[in-house]
Amino acid sequence: MNELKTDPRWQRSDMMEDRPKPPASQVPTLADVAVAAGVSTATVSRCLNSPDRVTKKTLQIVMEAVDRLGYSPNYSARALAAGRTNTIGAIIPTMENAIFARGIQAFQEELQQNGCTLLVASSSYRPDLEEEQIRTLTVRGADALLLIGYQRDERVYEFLKKRKIPAVMTWVADPEKDLLSVGFDNKQAMRALADMVLEHGHRSIACISAETGANDRARDRVHGIRQAMEAAGLDPADLKVEETQYSIENGDSAFRKLMSGPRRPTAVMCGNDVLAVGALRAAAAMNLRIPEDVSITGFDDIELASVAPVPLTTVHVPHRRMGQCAAQTLMSALEGGNPESIALPTTICLRETLGAAPGLAKPDRTEHRVEK
Repeated sequence: MNELKTDPRWQRSDMMEDRPKPPASQVPTLADVAVAAGVSTATVSRCLNSPDRVTKKTLQIVMEAVDRLGYSPNYSARALAAGRTNTIGAIIPTMENAIFARGIQAFQEELQQNGCTLLVASSSYRPDLEEEQIRTLTVRGADALLLIGYQRDERVYEFLKKRKIPAVMTWVADPEKDLLSVGFDNKQAMRALADMVLEHGHRSIACISAETGANDRARDRVHGIRQAMEAAGLDPADLKVEETQYSIENGDSAFRKLMSGPRRPTAVMCGNDVLAVGALRAAAAMNLRIPEDVSITGFDDIELASVAPVPLTTVHVPHRRMGQCAAQTLMSALEGGNPESIALPTTICLRETLGAAPGLAKPDRTEHRVEK
């Protein structure tokens, strides 16, 4: 109902919020509004659904009657008649930082252009809570769902299949998965960044990651680093990984743990920009120079990366394009189309936090520019 409060046709209804609801037998109907306004029910319907098709005077009379009677359109009845609610659900792991904000914003904008409303839930990285939210959103009428990643119990996919609810997996791309997705290959994206870190002469590399047990994106990013190490002749088992939850504070704490051992890494690769900024904060507190003493990298290229005290080398994820394509894909599925999965490219943003390994000559720094 939030969209009603921002629609100028409904601004007057805010004054009705404190009125007691009438008994069901006294709930005003469309016909009651028509009688009160002295117009036909068809005219009332046009005022509510296509106000540009009536005169300003008629619209004012009808909306005054709507306000006076406290009439609310029966959207449930409309949805039942149409077989659709034009409501799309999105379940994201967290709302506590900006990792998913840009993509979800673009997703919502595209849905709005198609006459759909977005409902968002946050699972707090808990598979059990996500499953509950999936069932709740669908039971309450969501026509389709946006989900993050592939990893969830098979019974969830069976539930969606039986109810014929289209779902698109985002922030992931794997052609071997028989699931509709719009995203990118986390493993290859992180491997490309790890290759660059190795090209800068780093041989002692560590990683700060989200907990990988129930997070396939985090797990693939760690695997990407290990693949790059193995290709460079290093033992991937030597990669020291600190797993933690996404936050600046946790990135700070994990970095301090990595740097407290007998063999300090010369490069710390972080699973996202939030963790990386926490690592930068810890490095500053420890009087470590970036990148002369240690290099730090992130992942995502959210706004925080470019405004960090030392601009962060990171992987640019096309968040907005992903959100737009995900919405278009779901709309196509709802209209009876047969949309295909979309794999989007990522780009490395080489900024100031990645430098040569201590004791090595500084390599050429080529700026990798990306479109935002």
